[in-house]
Amino acid sequence: MNRQDQHGSRRTGHRSWRTRLLAAAGAGALLLASGTLAPSAAAKDDGGDGGDKVLTVAVAQSVDSLSPFLAVRLLSTSIHRLTYEYLTNYDPKDNHVIPGLATEWKSSPDKLTWTYTIRSDSKWSDGQQATAEDAAWTFNKMMTDPGAATANGSFVGNFAKVTAPSPTRLVIRLKKPQATMTALDVPIVPKHVWEKVDDFSKFNNDKQFPIVGNGPFVLTDYKPDSYVRLKANKDFWRGAPKFDELVFRYYKDQDAAVAALRKGEVSFVAGSPSLTPAQADSLKDEENIHVNDAPGRRFYALATNPGARAKDGTKFGDGDPSLLDQRVRNALFMAVDRKAIVDKVFQGHAVEGAGYIPPRFSSYFFEPSADQKLAYDPEAAAKLLDEAGYRTNADGKRLGKDGKPLNYRVLCHATDPNDKAVGKYLQEWWGELGISLTLDCLDNVTDPWLAGDYDLAFDGWSVNPDPDFVLSIHTCDALPATPKDTGATDNFICDKTYDELYAQQLVEYDAGKRAEIVKRMQSRLYDTGYMNVMAYPNAVEAYRTDQIKSITTMPSDAGNIYGQDGYWSWWSAVPAGSGDSGGSSSSTGTVIGIAAGAVVLVGLGVLFAVRRRASADDRE
Repeated sequence: MNRQDQHGSRRTGHRSWRTRLLAAAGAGALLLASGTLAPSAAAKDDGGDGGDKVLTVAVAQSVDSLSPFLAVRLLSTSIHRLTYEYLTNYDPKDNHVIPGLATEWKSSPDKLTWTYTIRSDSKWSDGQQATAEDAAWTFNKMMTDPGAATANGSFVGNFAKVTAPSPTRLVIRLKKPQATMTALDVPIVPKHVWEKVDDFSKFNNDKQFPIVGNGPFVLTDYKPDSYVRLKANKDFWRGAPKFDELVFRYYKDQDAAVAALRKGEVSFVAGSPSLTPAQADSLKDEENIHVNDAPGRRFYALATNPGARAKDGTKFGDGDPSLLDQRVRNALFMAVDRKAIVDKVFQGHAVEGAGYIPPRFSSYFFEPSADQKLAYDPEAAAKLLDEAGYRTNADGKRLGKDGKPLNYRVLCHATDPNDKAVGKYLQEWWGELGISLTLDCLDNVTDPWLAGDYDLAFDGWSVNPDPDFVLSIHTCDALPATPKDTGATDNFICDKTYDELYAQQLVEYDAGKRAEIVKRMQSRLYDTGYMNVMAYPNAVEAYRTDQIKSITTMPSDAGNIYGQDGYWSWWSAVPAGSGDSGGSSSSTGTVIGIAAGAVVLVGLGVLFAVRRRASADDRE
């Protein structure tokens, strides 16, 4: 899972459905490392000539696919933000919507027709002009080909018709109003390249390089489980990046990545998805190393298997039947000390969790009322289990309805130290309730997750400025069509009350009213107990100041560098020793502010962005 987006792209992340075609993604599984200006020796190791300015990023996450139609992990979607333009983007200063491939957009009075003006100064890296026809073809392909709708199909599910009356005019007709039309986080691809693809469900876009795009970087090379290489697009309409090359290099061992940072072999370390408190503390006093520790855009949760099922009603998987009882789920979560997790596992580099939306997105942030809160109370948890009929035997073991002791299997990511640390606390806390717990720590949690072969699982997503995606993955419509299919669902939740609220927020254009509905949706998820959001981790990452002179965080005052809603960090990064003073947060904000002046929204307030969902290992 994309815990990136799982825990980033654990599932970093809010976006289109988690329809993870990992079978197709398998061939493209690759881990990237986000880095900075590497020494010439390192550049040569990557195939460079030693003369270019290379930014090497060390990361501990695999790419599920280089196809923007299949990719859901944070790492993969971050690459696509660098290589393809979206209709709109987000200002790194405060996340408001700004122009991307589209310079202006407006809605008809009935809110059913949206017209976008496509910029005339964006070219594909093979020299051809990017036009409205490319955007129309991208959306139409997703509307008509299930394979092409794998990652982002939710964005077009309400589209009735998409046309390109001219090279600079895109028209989208909706079936009903849709509040995410300025937040269509879909990479627009070149029609003349992608119309040659036969099977979108299997095409990973990882055989021929360079890959044609129109973003700030061009993807030039890729080696699974090793690296992804990109070169600066000198013709990018917003201006060329300051670094000549950007390399994401995979380190399975996070301590090894930190060691590489110390040696100057990489310029940036993101972690999986963040550095551990011990790693961050060990780097704070290092010469020429800066640790960025800021409020993040992720949540860290424990997901319960609610009984895996498909849209056709077929049940599958082997989740423990006791977890179908809301009283049991609530009791388990009342036996989780969130404060201890924040203090002892994250060592203060996080805040206690509750709803899906981190405090960073204040308008959507949900906090349970005093009488609603499932506070840490082991005694009340034990009483609730007794009331549900799950009592202890003479040995203090809590028994299931079959008379056997309860022993829950918890899926955990082998590469995530937080999972293992929290898992040990759960074994202690739930053990006091008479419940055993087995940690199933795997390199690949996706297969058992999709098969429904788990009781609980560590989960997490990166949330975008518009939370539609992370909310959509819990609708009945996100379930797989049949047990053999892959759906967009996160963990098979299907609740009619929740679905009704989801439909209401999607058509609500009033920002304040929509925010209240989103909070009610989070409240419903909280009460049903299918998801226990334990914490909102900080973005903890580090880079070498002798290799990177300046770089933009998002938001600019206190935000993350890796996994942004945009390409600002790597596009803005200035090499150390460079006379160029551009690329800082302030200069980037100026460029964006000028561009934003062209935006036209008719009859609507500024709408925020919808992000896409990531896979179960790493979601965006």
